[in-house]
Amino acid sequence: MSDGRRFRLIGYVCALGAGATWGTTGPLSTALYREGQAITGIGFWRLVLGTAALALWALFFRRDLLRIDRQGVLLMGLFGGFLVALFEVAYQFGIAGAGVAGAAALLYTAPVMVALVARPLLGERLTPLRLGLAVVVMIGAAMTVMGKREGAANDVALPSVLVGVVGGLLSAVSYATTTVLARWAVPRYGQFRMLFWEAIGGVALLAVILPLSGHTPHPPPTAAGWLFALALAAGGVIVANLLFFTGVRRIEATPTAVAATIEPVVGALLALLLFNQQLMWLGWVGLLMVVGGVAAGYLKEGAAEQTPPA
Repeated sequence: MSDGRRFRLIGYVCALGAGATWGTTGPLSTALYREGQAITGIGFWRLVLGTAALALWALFFRRDLLRIDRQGVLLMGLFGGFLVALFEVAYQFGIAGAGVAGAAALLYTAPVMVALVARPLLGERLTPLRLGLAVVVMIGAAMTVMGKREGAANDVALPSVLVGVVGGLLSAVSYATTTVLARWAVPRYGQFRMLFWEAIGGVALLAVILPLSGHTPHPPPTAAGWLFALALAAGGVIVANLLFFTGVRRIEATPTAVAATIEPVVGALLALLLFNQQLMWLGWVGLLMVVGGVAAGYLKEGAAEQTPPA
């Protein structure tokens, strides 16, 4: 295998790993709801725990992460932090209102958004294949929602479906914008610095915005709740983002977003196994469409021949 093909293959595998890790967010968040954790507090505390771990690691092992120019602070710390804060709150409302599979389906309208804006903003090719795969995985994710059986177990008061839909779409906008930003920033600043500064910015903004909006984040009420929050921080904040940023550094924004769409497959299957959130035949067809779209993206994009950048 040539160096260029290996370089892109690693990027695609990292994007798949990021999506699979993010797929645990819905089930873990649902478990936290049942422990009595408020919706807005979940995103805040998982981000705080993840950022604290990153800060300690930077302090003792990577102090160079603390050095950054003004442009980096504005783009990653301020703008990237805003996108993180928006995603953390919006996606939790999406999960609570539309369900695990529903929130994931709404979130993964993002690959189509990325495909449409990557050309004017990043100069990436908008080929019929890329746009087609993004549409296929979006439709497959939507079918997952439509194929969800009613009567899934739930014992907490949740927002309306409309609030869940709005939350899911806002999280998609945040995710798509972060993908485009990362495609530009990661080759210049590195994936660790990108994650570190956007996490700090997200925590700072949430610490101000949530209390002002009347949603002061309270700590998880039980020991089990803290364990779920730690798992969310380790997986969804640190591991998944590092994998995703590594992927977006090696392959373009659109195929990275398509590969990470494996998340609704993982999320729906975990919801089925852990919470008995059943899927009808339409949902299973949707999951197969997502898997097929991701696999086709790998065959055409992930293993394509391309000279790795310096």
